[in-house]
Formats: sequence, C-alpha cells, structure tokens
Amino acid sequence: MTHSASADRELRAYVRHLNRRRFLTVAGAASAIAFATNLPDTSRAVTPLPGAAIRKQPFTLGVASGDPLPGSVVLWTRLAPDPYQPDSGLPDRPVPVRWEIARDVGFRRRVGAGVATAHPEFHHSVHVEPDGLEPATTYYYRFLTGGWTSPVGRTRTAPGPDADPARLRFGVVSCQRYDQGHYTAYRHLAEEDLDAVLHVGDYLYEYPVKSTGGARGYPAGTLPAHFDRETMTLTDYRLRYSLYRRDPDLRAAHAAHPWIVTWDDHETENNYAGDIPEKPEENLPPAEFLLRRAAAYRAYWENMPLRAPQRPEGPDLRLYRRLRYGRLAQLDVLDTRQYRDDQANGDGWKLPSPESEDPARTMLGATQERWLLDGWRESRAVWNLVPQQVVFARRRNRVAGPWPLSMDAWDGYPAARARVLRGAREAGVPNLVFLTGDVHVHYAFDVHHDPDRPDRGIAAVELVTTSVSSGGDGARRPANWQTLTDANPHLRFYDGRRGYLLVTLDARRLRADFRTVDRVTTPGAEIGTAASFVCEAGAPGLRRA
Repeated sequence: MTHSASADRELRAYVRHLNRRRFLTVAGAASAIAFATNLPDTSRAVTPLPGAAIRKQPFTLGVASGDPLPGSVVLWTRLAPDPYQPDSGLPDRPVPVRWEIARDVGFRRRVGAGVATAHPEFHHSVHVEPDGLEPATTYYYRFLTGGWTSPVGRTRTAPGPDADPARLRFGVVSCQRYDQGHYTAYRHLAEEDLDAVLHVGDYLYEYPVKSTGGARGYPAGTLPAHFDRETMTLTDYRLRYSLYRRDPDLRAAHAAHPWIVTWDDHETENNYAGDIPEKPEENLPPAEFLLRRAAAYRAYWENMPLRAPQRPEGPDLRLYRRLRYGRLAQLDVLDTRQYRDDQANGDGWKLPSPESEDPARTMLGATQERWLLDGWRESRAVWNLVPQQVVFARRRNRVAGPWPLSMDAWDGYPAARARVLRGAREAGVPNLVFLTGDVHVHYAFDVHHDPDRPDRGIAAVELVTTSVSSGGDGARRPANWQTLTDANPHLRFYDGRRGYLLVTLDARRLRADFRTVDRVTTPGAEIGTAASFVCEAGAPGLRRA
C-alpha cells in the first residue's frame, strides 16, 4: 500500500473507532484528525533513499518560493518522478535533498546551502526557510538530489522594516480551473517585473477532470482515470495538485517570483463555510466533512511555499498572516472560509433578511477579525493591502429594487463588513485596498463607509482580479455588463476576460493595470491592458489613469 493510501486509511480508521465509542462530535473529529495525521516519525529507524536511487527526473513539479521577509524567504519543491501516480513514483522512505541559494543565476556567489529531508508523510515535499539574506534583494535557488538538479528559481526578499522603497509591484491572480482553459496568463506574468505574486484563491478545483483535460483537448486517454472524480481523500487532493503543477506556464510563474497565497473554497469544496459543507441538507456528518477539510488543508500546505507556522493541525490551518514591505505597504492576508458562519438564506443571490443582517454574523471569526483590526492600529505603512477572497463592496445585480445580494460574498455578512470598515476608520488607516478574486471578472470598486449612504464618503478601494482560466474565454462585456454598471455607481470598471491584475505602489499613488488575454481555450494569446486606474494616497477613490 502506498504512503498516500496509508494516510487516508489511518484518518478514516481512527474516526470509525471514535464513532463506535459514540464520541463522534465535531470536537471529537477534530481530535481524531489531529491525532492521526501521519506525521514523520523521527523515532522510527528508516534508511533514507539516496538520490542516486531515483531513476527518473524527480523535479517534475518545478520550484517555488514565497512569504518574503527582509532576511528570509520560503523555498519549495516536491519530488515526483511519476507525478500522476498516488505515490509520485517514490517508496515510503525519506529522501535527502540539497538546496542552494545564490546572488547570481550561475551559483558562483552562493549565500546559503544545506540538506533538507523530503518526508513521505508530506508527499516528499520540501519547505526550506533560509535566513541571513539581505533585504530587498533578488536571489536564485535550486535543489539537487543524486544526479538530478531542479530548475532554477528566482526570488526576492522584502525591504527592511524601516525602509522606504521607491516602488513596489505585485501581481494578483485567482481561479485557475485546469479543464476550462490554458494558463496563458501565467506565461505573461512570469515575464513581469514584480516583487511578489498574490494568489487570492481557487488554486485548484475539486471537480472531476476528464482524460482529455476538458478545454485543453488532449488526445482521449491522456490523463489517468483517477482524475475523473471529485477530490475527497488526501490522495485525491495530492493528485490534483500534481496535475495542476505539471502545467509549464504555472511552473514558470512560480519560478519567476515569490508567491503569497491564500485559499478560497475550491481548494476544499465549493462554498463551504467553516465546518459546514456546501450542501448541509445532505446530512453529511460533521466529522466526515472535517476529514475532507483535513485532507484538503494538508495537501494545500504540502504544495505551497508556506512557512512552518502554517503547517496544518488536523482540520485546522492558520493561513491569515501579515507581511510588511518596509514603510510603503502592509499586507494583511485573510482567510474568509475557515471561520465564517454558514451562508444565510440557503446561499446564492437572495434578498437580505434578518438572518443575513444578524449583527452577530462573522466572515472572519472573532480571533481573525480582532487580529486584523489590531494590525491596522499598529500599521505605519502608507498603503494597507488586504489580499482576500470574495467581493467586499456592495454589489447589486439589477437596477430596480428590491435587490438580491450574494450571500457568499461580504454582502451576505453586512454586519461583519461594517465592523471591519469601522475598525479601519477608528485605526486611522489612510489608504486601504482590498485585493479580491472569486468571481472570474475584473472589477474596480470604490468602497463607501456605508453602502446605503454613499454621501458619507469613500473608505477604501477594491480591485478584483479576473480568473486565469475558470469560465473559459470570457468576454469584454458579459451579458450583465450594462445592468451591473447601471446598478452600482461605485463600480468603476468591469471586464469579463481572463488575465491578472498588476498593482504598483509608491508613496504618492497606487496604480492598477487590468491585464487580459482574449482566449484561453486555445493557447498562445497575447496579453494587453484593458484599463488602468490610480488612487492617490490620502484621497480614497479610483480614477482612470
């Protein structure tokens, strides 16, 4: 039996044991999963597999870096000689992997090196956190095992805490459903001059992928049959990451820039809320969904350039975190899935109700919400950026009322949104920018202090990036373009094509460039800028560049 299958079996067996003892509550399930997560057993004498014993290229999934600090950055790879097999073509043994980081692409000026262990319990992934690096500096890194050498990655550290960078530039991406299009946007993103990429959710999708890869149109039978099912187990999620990371354009974007990631829903299941699955009416026991969430969270950490504090404990993973880029920018990365209340009114677009307007409802959970507001009170940054998942601004889908609103977005949690905006105002946050994904279109919003009283002024701006591939080719003006534009005067821009967002900052202004490709169902599209907007420091609100 493979180590992936063993991990799945261990999780389920322990939960069945608790069930027999009638301890199968949500808390009991969490304890079970935390106990049975198949962590490396350092007390067990296991002879490492020498790299020389690996007969096929093990670095098929490329390399990545992430979460830059002034003196450190995470370096990532995962060994997978046969990426489409559950065990990735490796035995249940740890593998020593050498890492190197240098100031030059030829590695003549190395500044760090060491040996990490690729544990089978973590699907032979490697997370290295070299320290002692220089702030605001570009580095190159690679991994080696046996006679194999990985592709070279390029990364960049953050500026020092008291630095005043002349400029920062971030790419913002979201929603990359594999079977609905090519990752052409990532090839172009790899060529941009960026300090980091912000991925705001839906890195993968849980839905089945047929052997032809859907819109990718591979010859029939190209992909193994085990991709043609919804992801439920740890093995399923691990295989889905292997499929996605085999894309050469995605690998190029990871190798070109450090990434700062957060998830949305599809990394686990569409529109789940906390420990509640998408369709609670199907009466899935809470423990069963927590098992699925534990598998999804574990596979996410295994495949992302995340630090040790983000390693999951059973069905829990603290993904919200704060990164600072000198005095120019503070990034408060949110998690709007793990702690939220269930969507009100049965989810979907519904009229507001006492349920959705309950002042006790939360999107972030009390702890994360307090952490966010405390961080704003302590911020010294010119710009406060909030990479997060679902649309924050009020969004109406028809011109005349009464107006249904999206129960899955912040419109379904208006009291939580009001608390966040009030906290920002009380903290004196001068330049607040929400960076969002989820909806597969480009939006630019002015965010009012009170969406029902726009005369009270603008509190922030929201920049929503379109999908990389989800939804297929899209259109410059989707069918509801005129309706949404007329119904939402604070909506400054709307485009339904695929692409990404560029955000450029200096001490005086923020510039947003909405980049688009005209197609993803066939490869090779060129990139263009659909529109550009600026926001002046100290004067919230967007205007055309």
